[in-house]
Parts: sequence; C-alpha cells; structure tokens
Amino acid sequence: MTTTNAATAPSVVSGTTDIPKSSSSSNMSSTTGSTLAGNFQTFLTLLTTQLQNQNPLDPLDTNQFTQQLVQFAGVEQQLKTNDSLAQLVTLQQTTQATQALGFVGKTALVDGSTATMTKSSATWHLNVPTDSTVDITVANASGQTVFTGKYTAAAGTDIPFTWNGMGNDGTQWPDGKYTISATGKDVANNNVGIAAQVQGVVSSVDLTQSPPLLTIDGASYTLSQVKSIIATSSN
Repeated sequence: MTTTNAATAPSVVSGTTDIPKSSSSSNMSSTTGSTLAGNFQTFLTLLTTQLQNQNPLDPLDTNQFTQQLVQFAGVEQQLKTNDSLAQLVTLQQTTQATQALGFVGKTALVDGSTATMTKSSATWHLNVPTDSTVDITVANASGQTVFTGKYTAAAGTDIPFTWNGMGNDGTQWPDGKYTISATGKDVANNNVGIAAQVQGVVSSVDLTQSPPLLTIDGASYTLSQVKSIIATSSN
C-alpha cells in the first residue's frame, strides 16, 4: 500500500483531576462490612448470653456448641476478607490512575476510524490479516464521500495509510475530522475484514471514572483500548 509519512502530533499536556476518595466498589464493601460486623456482634452477644443462662443440669449439646463456634470463626474470617478486598480495590484504582497519568502528552494508537486532518494530512493504521486488494473510502463529518481508492496491501498489522486531503475530483478538502472505511478481497476473492486504528495525543485523564478515561483527539478511551504508544521526534 502506497502511503506518505504521518505528521508528528504536537505535544499537549493538560491538567487532570484528583483521585476520587470513594467509588461504588468501596461503598458496597463498606455496606457489606457494616452488615457483617453487626451480625458478628449480635451472634457474640447471643452466644455469651446462652452460656450464662444455660441449665447446669442440661448444658448445651457439645456438637451444637462446636457448630456455633465454627460459625463464629467463619463470620470473623469473612470480615477480615472483606477488609482485604477493599484494600486491594483501592490499590488497583491507584495503580490505574498512576498508569493513566503517565500517558498524558504522549501519542497513542487506539481502535477507531475517525481521524483529524491537520495541515492536509490525516493518518489511519490498518490491520490486514492476509494479502488483499483494499478498497478505501473516506467521508467527511457530514457523511459525504470525499475520496475512494483501491490499493494492494500485504498482510500485516499497523499499516499506515495517509490521505493528503485531495478528493478524487481534485478538490482540496479542509482540515477537520474524516472517517475511513476499508474493505478487502484476498487472492481467492473472499471478503477480508480490515480493522482501522487512529493515533492522537493524550490531552487529559479523567480520574473520576473507574477505570480512568483518556481524552484523545476529543474522544474518550480506557487504558485497555490503547494498542501502543508512538514515539515522537524530539524536533
């Protein structure tokens, strides 16, 4: 596939929000913990009262007493487990926030078909599973088709396709958002699914969401949607 080099995205750094002090997960854990703690104290009170007021001539059956002690230990263990889980959730949220902050100002590659053309250059990255003839269509923000082309592409991932903004009729389209659609045919004329990805600078991170959301070219993405980080030139 014949392409041109993609323009280097400018470095953008913006502010971020504070890490949230609570979340739905922690609230659920707190509620569950309070309930178990209340049941634990109630059980302990009932067991103590029962031992104090049992009939000396007909004491509590040994098997029943053992079962109650096992239940007592089980409730105590559940309380400790819930506390540990709550701590793990908090640590995971902190780790995710730290990782997300590290992406600010960097150029990331994410799944998507809409790219922003700047200075008459828009770049997409295509994943072609097998050698194919690829039909590419580019539409503007209004859905109008502005460019079509047919290319031969070897199998590969992260194959860049750069459009210079020139329409098939010779019209130079203005900078803005454009959406690509790519379909392929292999040597046996079978349909080939081609996925598109776009790149952009991570301008900010929303830490109020779980997981945190990265803002890339005006759209929001999770950390799991980031496919790679593209090194930019120091110039």
